[in-house]
Formats: sequence, structure tokens, C-alpha cells
Amino acid sequence: MNTTEPVTGLILSGGGARAAYQVGVLAAIAQLLPAGAANPFPVIVGTSAGAINAVSLASRATDFASAVEHLTAFWQSFESHRVLRSDWPGVMRQASRFLGHSLLGLGAHVPVALLDSSPLRDLLTDKIDFAGIDHAIAAQQLRAVAVTAFGYSSAQAVTFYQGPGTIDGWLRHRRIGLPTALTVEHLLASSAIPLLFAPIKIGEEYFGDGAVRQSAPISPALHLGANRVLVVGVSGNPRGPAPTTDQQRHFNAQQPTLAQIGGHMLNSTFIDSLESDLELLERLNHFGRLLPRPADNLGLAPVDVLVIAPSQPIDEIAARHRHELPAALRLFLRGPGATKTSGAGVLSYLLFEAGYCSELIELGRKDALAQREALVGFLGVSML
Repeated sequence: MNTTEPVTGLILSGGGARAAYQVGVLAAIAQLLPAGAANPFPVIVGTSAGAINAVSLASRATDFASAVEHLTAFWQSFESHRVLRSDWPGVMRQASRFLGHSLLGLGAHVPVALLDSSPLRDLLTDKIDFAGIDHAIAAQQLRAVAVTAFGYSSAQAVTFYQGPGTIDGWLRHRRIGLPTALTVEHLLASSAIPLLFAPIKIGEEYFGDGAVRQSAPISPALHLGANRVLVVGVSGNPRGPAPTTDQQRHFNAQQPTLAQIGGHMLNSTFIDSLESDLELLERLNHFGRLLPRPADNLGLAPVDVLVIAPSQPIDEIAARHRHELPAALRLFLRGPGATKTSGAGVLSYLLFEAGYCSELIELGRKDALAQREALVGFLGVSML
């Protein structure tokens, strides 16, 4: 019988502006917890925009309710210009630099990016108190927090984690764990969507979005000591019912736009690996329970998993809010088809506007409360 004390890990996946959904889920959890409850997630792991949420939560882990309130206000006040240059001069300048570098080879040392995300650095520096991470660890309200970025030279998914100093790093095929003091550079690197945002140099290597080639998104939480995990996704529930044959065979004879193709590529980067990892973990859990001797000794102790994911298509929500985009960005994205319904996949990652983010937050809150019984059981709190 496994008597190991439960250590709950929180997995916040990537997805640009879609990560606002995670804030709603966290708000519902704060609502379900008793007043003054301690941080329910000793291990917090994030990737891409999920890394921003993870570190923000970890930096205020000594007061979970206050941390969630701060994070909610952060997302509800979003405007595109706080994340990327959305004014006419900024958009045109970056587009010119991108074309000059990519087509003419001009400015060889300029990082390749379609959008200028330099405002995000100032925003994160202003809103996140990185010193709070050590304070939370010292107060035993946090075991570890981690963010994952992709190394363009090494082709490795590197998980940078901050903990008490007793957690060993790890080395697996194309993924490693490195202890470090997290900074704004790690968040910028983890959230640098390829081609859209410029890669960030950490040490001697340039890094981009951690979802790229992250084959095992849940693994870092287990390395950091979690033995059960809450996964907050940014796509439809991966463990929901399979689509019917009619749903699978819905075709559109129109040629796909560049934005539609890009949307599928982004979904493949941010979503597919998480769903595959969940499926693998469930199979290992089933196998571990079938073993005649304790699976703990073989490294196959079952890991409890709870998944909360959007109950509505986020692409459709983004399409309803496309008018919120600043005029310069709207024109820039119109050509590839991102402002059309078919191209809303790309838009759903880039729509850093309060109306869209607020609707995702409310959807996350409702979806989490719809699993109220499962959540309170998983977190071990009494029903209110």
C-alpha cells in the first residue's frame, strides 16, 4: 500500500492569450478553498504563457487567494500594446525587419520574429516579484516552480526550476531539468512562440517557446516531487467522448488560408504533446495497478490526474472578439486570414484584449465549478 504523502502538482500548459482560461480555473479553486487556506499546489509547472501564470502564482504562494486575485486583475486589464507593439509604426517596422532579414538577408544578427514583443518584458518586470519565490519556499508554501523553454541549438526542452536546493536535476532524451533562480528572461523565452516572437538568449543559447518538442509536459512535475497532478489545458477536453463519424467527416472545400494552416501548427505545438502525455500516463497507471507487487519499487506508482479543459471551442470565442484587435494588427493579420472565422485559431493565441481574456476567465471558472465535486475531492477540502 502506498503511504506516500500526497504532493499535488499544477500543470499550466502554453497557448498565448488562451492561458487566460487557466486564471478562471484558479479563481474557482480559490473560491472552493476555505478562507485562509494554504497554497494547494506545492509544485507548479508552466510552459509558454502558462509559465507566466505559474511564476506569478508561485511568487505569491504564501497567500493563494491574493495570488489568484492578482493574476485575475493582470489578465482582465490586458491590452495588446502591453504585450506587443500594436501601433502602426511598431507593426510596420517589425514587418519590414522580418521581410528584410528573411528574404534579403539583411540584419543577420536580428532575431527572426513577425511581432515585436518587447513591451512584455516591462510588463512582467513590473507585475511579478521574483523574490517572492524564495520567500514562499522558505515559508514551506512552495516546493518548486518550473518553466520549460526550447533550446534552438541543443534541440532540447529545458526545464528551469527553482526549489530548496535538494531536488536533483534530470537528463532524459531531449529534455533536461536545470536548477536556477528564475528571472524574466526565462518567462520571455518560454513564451516566445516560434516566428511570432523573437527567441531569447539565456547563457550561451537562444531559447523559444517551451511547447516546441516538449514530449512529456507532465514529467517535470513528477521529477519535482508531485505524485498527483491537476492539468489545466487550453483546448477541448482530451478525455472527453470521441467525435462521431459525422463530426469527423465534416469537410470544407475551400483552400485553407495561411492563418488556418498556422492555427493547426500552433495547436500541434501546444496541445498534441499534452494529450499524448496524458494518454501515456493513464496507460502506465493502469499497468502499475495490475502489478502483483508494489509498483512504487519499479517507479510505476499510480499518479492521480484531474484534467480541466475548455467546454467551448476557444477559436469561436476568439472570432467573436476579433474586432477588439488594434487597427494596425487587424490589418497585419487580415492578409493571412487570421481575422476570418477559419483563421481564428491563430487569433486565439494573439488576442491579448480584456474582453476576450475576461470571457476565457469566466469560462474557466464555470468549467472548474462544473467539476466541483471532483475538485474538492482531489484537493482534499470540505464541500462549502
